[in-house]
Amino acid sequence: MDSYRLLRPLLFRLPPEASHQLTLKALSLAGRIHPLDQFLADAVRGRLPQHPTTVMGIPFPNPVGVAAGLDKHASAVDGLSALGFGFVE
Repeated sequence: MDSYRLLRPLLFRLPPEASHQLTLKALSLAGRIHPLDQFLADAVRGRLPQHPTTVMGIPFPNPVGVAAGLDKHASAVDGLSALGFGFVE
């Protein structure tokens, strides 16, 4: 069973803000501990299509990014990057 099928039911039982905060804390922790960061990157590698994109001369690994409102305090930037987003505001 992959982590999505395991974690989704648990997170959906929580109030939305609690789920959001828990997820950001987990991603923040994963971004600070290299083996966890690498585990996230390895888990999504191969599942995501690669569509390198260049915008205004800036290369991005793919065109899907995360807006600043998701992680208002920029505490989980490395964890979000490990998930395969092309950019994190």
